[in-house]
Amino acid sequence: MIYSAQIRAARGLLDWSRDELVDASGLSRSTLQRMERGDGIATGHASNLWQVQQVLEAAGIIFLPADQSGGPGVRVRTTS
Repeated sequence: MIYSAQIRAARGLLDWSRDELVDASGLSRSTLQRMERGDGIATGHASNLWQVQQVLEAAGIIFLPADQSGGPGVRVRTTS
């Protein structure tokens, strides 16, 4: 489960526009806009959410779950 804010933050960390994520994921712009809307859990078909998560992870994003120290987040994988 990913949050709308995580998708937006991941795009920011990668310096990707919404259109770049649309191109990379194969989803429509309106579908991605719906996923990014709001502050809670991203809404949409599970397969579309999974597609966005996979594309962002392949680009170097790590999704962090909410825990006792804070809400969900993202970070960029370090290259060694």
